[in-house]
Amino acid sequence: MPLLHLDNVSLAYGHLPLLKHVDFQIDLGERVCLIGRNGTGKTTLMRVITAAAAPDEGEVWRQDTLRVAHLEQEVPPDTDQTIFEVVASGLGELGSLLNEFHHATHAADTTSAAAMHGIAALQTRIESSGGWNVNQKVETVLTRLGLPEEKKLADCSGGTRRQVMLARSLVSEPDLLLLDEPTNHLDINAITWLEKFLLNYRGALIFITHDRTLTRHLATRIVELDRGNLASFPGDFDGYLQKRDALLEIEERAADKFDKKLAEEEAWIRRGVRARRTRNEGRVRALMTMRQAHAARLKVQGSASFGIDAGDISGKLVVDLRRVSFAYDDNIVVRDFSTRIMRGDRVGIIGPNGSGKSTLLKLILGELKPTSGQVIMGTRLQLAYFDQHRRLLDPEKTVRDNLSDSNYVSVRGRNRHVIGYLKDFLFPAQRIDSPVAALSGGERNRLLLAKIFTQPANMLVLDEPTNDLDVDTLELLEELLADYEGTLLLVSHDRSFLDNVVTNTLVFEENGKIGEYAGGYEDWERYRQYVTSQQAETAKAARPAPANDKRSADKASDKPRKLTYKEQRELEALPEKIETLEAEQTEIHARMGAADFYKQPSDKITAAMERLEAVKSELEACYERWQALEVVAS
Repeated sequence: MPLLHLDNVSLAYGHLPLLKHVDFQIDLGERVCLIGRNGTGKTTLMRVITAAAAPDEGEVWRQDTLRVAHLEQEVPPDTDQTIFEVVASGLGELGSLLNEFHHATHAADTTSAAAMHGIAALQTRIESSGGWNVNQKVETVLTRLGLPEEKKLADCSGGTRRQVMLARSLVSEPDLLLLDEPTNHLDINAITWLEKFLLNYRGALIFITHDRTLTRHLATRIVELDRGNLASFPGDFDGYLQKRDALLEIEERAADKFDKKLAEEEAWIRRGVRARRTRNEGRVRALMTMRQAHAARLKVQGSASFGIDAGDISGKLVVDLRRVSFAYDDNIVVRDFSTRIMRGDRVGIIGPNGSGKSTLLKLILGELKPTSGQVIMGTRLQLAYFDQHRRLLDPEKTVRDNLSDSNYVSVRGRNRHVIGYLKDFLFPAQRIDSPVAALSGGERNRLLLAKIFTQPANMLVLDEPTNDLDVDTLELLEELLADYEGTLLLVSHDRSFLDNVVTNTLVFEENGKIGEYAGGYEDWERYRQYVTSQQAETAKAARPAPANDKRSADKASDKPRKLTYKEQRELEALPEKIETLEAEQTEIHARMGAADFYKQPSDKITAAMERLEAVKSELEACYERWQALEVVAS
């Protein structure tokens, strides 16, 4: 039985329909990724599901006891509540009890019998409601997201406020969880924790995200909103991409055939009076119908189209950092860091929020002076800087005025009209005189890209450029950066984007130390796992064997050792075992991708998901064991 069902739902704002006779349902245990271009109505669909917006037509059916939590894109308003209070408020009456207890324990006078009696009474009420487990969940989520529980929401930045509202949604554990761009403003550690949390989430999930890695790991079904229509694609993200391209090709062929037929009929009607004879009236009416259909047909929204002018060639050395350190008072952000960035390098910068990534960029750009050490810049540098806070944009000015003081802009040595140039960044003509304050996050990012790409630059510095961009624009930006001949510095929490763009990474580690690694995020993650496993092996080998354990002593003295008979048999059996597990993994994925999978009883759905996770874990263990035995065998 579905948790929710939309039946023939339509909703329009202005002349274009956002939802056009939509049918949709979601069952317990499903994890649906809602995909669509910026501005197509994804957020509106979520508001219809939560009853925050009413459809023009159709019905929305919900289970009577359905509990829904929604993380919206908008930043919450100011409030004097602390972060703990806001997060706990998602728990209803139990949250109020926890808040009351939290206040009482922080403000209690331990010498006051009345105060201690009140705390004891609250403890009893919380225990009877099973609240201590829930309180632990609140504190766990706050810790994982790095949120200070006593800080007032009014004193937090916009990014922190979104994290607080994400925490509020997660702790309530509703039947249906709606997340609109949940990874925005999260660092990689928080994103990977969120991913694991949602993989184990027992309710249903609908999420909107530009994070393709999250989508690949999490989604059991892709639902695309395109020109007011919903299309469902059971299975994973890569399967959706293949099916979508095939459907668009079929649609394009059908449209070409329709247009050819319409042109023939228009030529026939122009030939004169014979078309108006009685026996041809049916053909004339059919032509009128075709004209109406052609006028009503919504064409596929165009793709963004833009380029990067790499400018003149810079010197071979771009930046030389020599034993650079930087600190804010006693807080050391960068400690004794040296590196050279050469012409053509593509450097990714990774680290938790607040670790100092933007500070490192400012040191490189000369906006900050190091506490000690030297930053030596190369010659003939032409710099373009994408600032994650979009300080280059004036929110009070229009889109046009932010780009140019006239109707023309110089791009790659030639003048282009502002309207034509902005069309390449998906801004329709009627949008260019809108104030920047009225734009969505994705539109502001596209405008900032349009602004910085007007200038030639042989060094690009991009600080979180991927927030709020749709997948098509992200992929285009990746292609442009792959062909870019200049030097690139990129700060991003988008794992796929890093893997597809950078050639080496700088990683903020503990106590201001910065590590330098070849490759992108996945390469660094593999290296980190390898180091962790090696450290565990070293620690295990370093433990002294018991004095009476002759076998351990013999093993320690036998170096290099060979595989035992049992280990040799194990090594020989591992490939077949891995092949069997991979086949089972493929079979489970195929079952989950079937259209009727989520019509089964919830216990069967849960069992399949648990088995998939177990197979994945077992495969990882087999791969590690195979590698370990191969090392000994060689």
